[in-house]
Amino acid sequence: MAAGGSYSMVEYFGGDGGYRCGYCKHEKGNFSHGMWSHTMTVKDYQDLIDRGWRRSGKYVYKPTMNKTCCPQYTIRCHALNFHPSKTHKKTLKRMNKFLSKGERPVEQNDVGHEGEPMDSMHEGVHPPPQDPLKIDLTDVEDIFTSPDPNTDTKSTTSSTSREDAAPVQADKTSNDAPKPGKGADPSRPLCRKAKDIRKERRLQKEQQKQQATSSIPAPSKSASNQPKLLEEFISEFLPNDPLHRLEVRLVPVRFEDPGFLASYKQSAALYACYQMTVHGDPPYECGESEFKRFLCDSPLEAESAPDGPDMGYGSFHQQYWLDDRIVAVGVLDILPSCVSSVYLYYHPDFSSLSLGTYTALREIAFTRQLQKQSPKLAYYYLGFYVHSCPKMRYKGQYRPSDLLCPETYVWMPIERCIPRLEISAYSRLNEDAKAGDAHALKDMGRALVLHRRTVMPYAAYTRKRKGSNDEKEVEQYASLVGQTCAERILLYRA
Repeated sequence: MAAGGSYSMVEYFGGDGGYRCGYCKHEKGNFSHGMWSHTMTVKDYQDLIDRGWRRSGKYVYKPTMNKTCCPQYTIRCHALNFHPSKTHKKTLKRMNKFLSKGERPVEQNDVGHEGEPMDSMHEGVHPPPQDPLKIDLTDVEDIFTSPDPNTDTKSTTSSTSREDAAPVQADKTSNDAPKPGKGADPSRPLCRKAKDIRKERRLQKEQQKQQATSSIPAPSKSASNQPKLLEEFISEFLPNDPLHRLEVRLVPVRFEDPGFLASYKQSAALYACYQMTVHGDPPYECGESEFKRFLCDSPLEAESAPDGPDMGYGSFHQQYWLDDRIVAVGVLDILPSCVSSVYLYYHPDFSSLSLGTYTALREIAFTRQLQKQSPKLAYYYLGFYVHSCPKMRYKGQYRPSDLLCPETYVWMPIERCIPRLEISAYSRLNEDAKAGDAHALKDMGRALVLHRRTVMPYAAYTRKRKGSNDEKEVEQYASLVGQTCAERILLYRA
């Protein structure tokens, strides 16, 4: 049973047919399994994405890794140990220059430059059913106990500004003439070589510097060698009164939330603009209904926990407001162990600022912030890493990071995975030949199903429905979600 007494409930659709691949454009090369999630606890979804599943709206899918043309490996970044690369630092510096002085870099023609999100909304996704079964959840409301959603709190963070500390200035060196001394003419100084005079002046300067800084404690060796944190780079060189103001707002994806509702129209218009300009989608595919279905509808139940983050768990939009205008939105799921990036859309006018990279760095910093409130929440999930598609390899630049082994569901450091993926697009990844799936299906009879408003183990269902011919389908489903999830998630049976 899930936290708060609620269940997840899904309809499984299989996945035997091949579909067009969004990465290599193979017409029948994309294979995946899918299910429609009517409701989902954050615990169950965390366990599912740790078995290679991922959601698009309420549709949850899992690529058939050893069969699909472009295998998609779940990737996560260790947020607490992350240090920005040179490219990441340049992106943050570029943004801060724009905020401070309005300076914009030269426009880049290639939208897919390093770090930009190239996976469109539907790439790699088994097409969801157009008309899933309409289950009236009120008919089974005695089964579900809604958790107490603690999502009324709107977390607002803004770009902080910091003035650079002025370095300690050494006193000006003295240019006094040498003192009179003994010589051929006692009234005149001794004759000296120019290089000796320069050497003496250098020594004087060093002594004066030491005197000027003697009252300031020297930093310890460990502190001076400590690399700057990501958060420091984000706010570096920002003055107190920048030319542009950037504010980051986190709003829960709930129409009952005032912040989400007030910005809904502007956010939907930004999505349409992004899809048509960056991905070339026709207008009829970018309407408000599509926006709502893919980026606002979520199966995740809003939940709170004593050791969880202040805003609770669930689905959120992280909005980037530039001078009172939304210029980018990151769609996020906050789960017990991670912040999972669902999608990003932004205004094409600001593509030269590398908003894909910038927002990813802000999301890593956000994950680090949440970890202080919830110690288990320590990872940032970037979706899928597709090594066979060069434009998707940028996700591997957020290190340290791991890829999920598609057979044992054990996380492996990406550095050890790359050589294997260079040889073959599909790889087991786990180097231990004896390792297996710790949550492999062992007893299908214990899988939970929902039939006629009654929750029961599959074994009881088969006794009740003698002659049922869905055993292969249920076995496939339970194998894919694993024994643990099969015993918690309700599989709808008509």
